[in-house]
Amino acid sequence: MRVSLEVRRADAEDAPSILNCLAVAFEMYRCQYSPQVYADTVLDSDTVRRRMAEMSVLVAVSEGQVVGTIAYCVRRNEGHVRGMAVLPRWQGAGVASVLLETAEAELLAHGCVRVTLNSTQPLQRAIRFYERNGFSASGRVTEFFGMQLYEFVKSLSRA
Repeated sequence: MRVSLEVRRADAEDAPSILNCLAVAFEMYRCQYSPQVYADTVLDSDTVRRRMAEMSVLVAVSEGQVVGTIAYCVRRNEGHVRGMAVLPRWQGAGVASVLLETAEAELLAHGCVRVTLNSTQPLQRAIRFYERNGFSASGRVTEFFGMQLYEFVKSLSRA
C-alpha cells in the first residue's frame, strides 16, 4: 500500500481519533488483558487528556484520518514510549516504523541516551517489531493489575 503519511504532534481535537485508534487496535486482545490493563491501554476521554498533558503524543495521519499514534516522555536522559497503536488496515504499511522513528528522533533531540517501553505477553507481533527495531528485553518484569509487563530497552545514538 503506497500512502501519504504525516506524523505530527497531537492536539486536543485528535483525542477522539486517538481513542478510536487504540480501541480498534487492541480490541483483539481484550479477552487476554485484565480489565484494568485494558482500560489503561485503550484509555477514555479523561485519561487520553491526561496522557496528552503528561506525555508528548504523536499521530500519523493519512488523507485527514488518524491511522496511528504513539506517546513518549523524557525522564532525565531516558525516554519512555507507550501507547503505540496502528489501525489494523494500516498495519504492515510502515506506519509503526515512522511513528517509532519520529519518537526516537525527538527523544534524542531532548538528550536521551536510551529509550524504554513495556509490553505484555499477548503482544508477540509488537514485541517482534520492537526487537527488529533494536529493542531488547532488559529482564525487568513487573506486575500490573494481574499481568506481567516486560521491559524492553534500546540505546539511542546520533549515528
